[in-house]
Amino acid sequence: MALWLQKASLTSPDFVFPNRLEECVLLKWAIGQNPADAHANYFLGNFWYANRQYDEAISCWERSASLNDTFPTVFRNLALAYFNKRGDALKSLEALEKAYSLDTTDARVLMELDQLYKKLNHPPTERLSFLENHRTVSEQRDDLYLERITLYNQLGDYETARTLLKNRQFHPWEGGEGRVVEQYLISQLELAKQALIDERFAEALALLTEAETYPTSLGEGKLFGVQENDIFYLKGLAYEGMNDLPTARTWFERATVGLDQPEQAIYYNDQQPDKLFYQGLAWKKLNELQKAEQLFNRLIEFGENHFHDVVKLDYFAVSLPDLLVFEADLNEKNRIHCQYLMGLGHLGLGNGHTARAIQYFDQILVLDANHQGAARHKKMVDFLAGQTV
Repeated sequence: MALWLQKASLTSPDFVFPNRLEECVLLKWAIGQNPADAHANYFLGNFWYANRQYDEAISCWERSASLNDTFPTVFRNLALAYFNKRGDALKSLEALEKAYSLDTTDARVLMELDQLYKKLNHPPTERLSFLENHRTVSEQRDDLYLERITLYNQLGDYETARTLLKNRQFHPWEGGEGRVVEQYLISQLELAKQALIDERFAEALALLTEAETYPTSLGEGKLFGVQENDIFYLKGLAYEGMNDLPTARTWFERATVGLDQPEQAIYYNDQQPDKLFYQGLAWKKLNELQKAEQLFNRLIEFGENHFHDVVKLDYFAVSLPDLLVFEADLNEKNRIHCQYLMGLGHLGLGNGHTARAIQYFDQILVLDANHQGAARHKKMVDFLAGQTV
């Protein structure tokens, strides 16, 4: 019997996942007979975790890791358990970095490690450098490849982001809904804004027109009824710059159409608050200042009224805009979202409100250095300063 237990302890742990009570009994017995069996402790930890006995799972995995500190998966499992079940971010980070160091070809663990860096608010420059240093591995997965694109957009290198998007065929994945499209639109619109600043109006129009049609390489089509107030507003600015005022007015009018009440943005197909912001800017261009102020004030009031909300996901929640490897503090996300709405509202009101908008955006970026909306719209302070009503 001892010989067979020894052989079992040396076999590959791949494709082994105990799920029956008798297997739990067997693993306990095997550990009693051979306490040095790292795999048996690992398997038993998997059984306990699947059955929500998290402390028992962590204890088994810790014993397994102490017996064999060269097995990456046990450290990866510990990382998730430390973060999600004990709230110990530092131990989680230590374990996940150990897991990846043991197998730097594992793209899934690289993805999870980058997500943990993101969760722990590591600067975008550090995250991008890390992914670039492991580019071959990062290119194995759409979600990792997209993180590189996202970081280039975050850091203002929109041309590189746009090039990377063009060079890959993406495939749909659960949890990825809307994410590739979002980065495509960011790169197109931010390049268009830069073209408008430089008075390259025809180039801006080309970029904006291109943004209205999603390339098949994105792996996702346009949702029915999607609002494009930002595109229409910027098109109005381009025609205005070309002194085609009637056409500019037409686009500004189109930019005012759509839902005009802010809401929570939990799911990827929820209305995003920046669409209302661009509606308000379009009303300003049409000299409908009262309508513009009403929209901007609604953003501020919504943020103030819902800042202390307690947020819970629906039981059947799907299509969330974030990867859920590590559990999120939904109440903190809500507070950040409310600050974002208030920042947009104050930015739209302009004049004496601009400093307040910057303050909100700065507060958001302290809490979440990777918040693209706050970073992009903080840059819009100077962009709007160059516009006339």
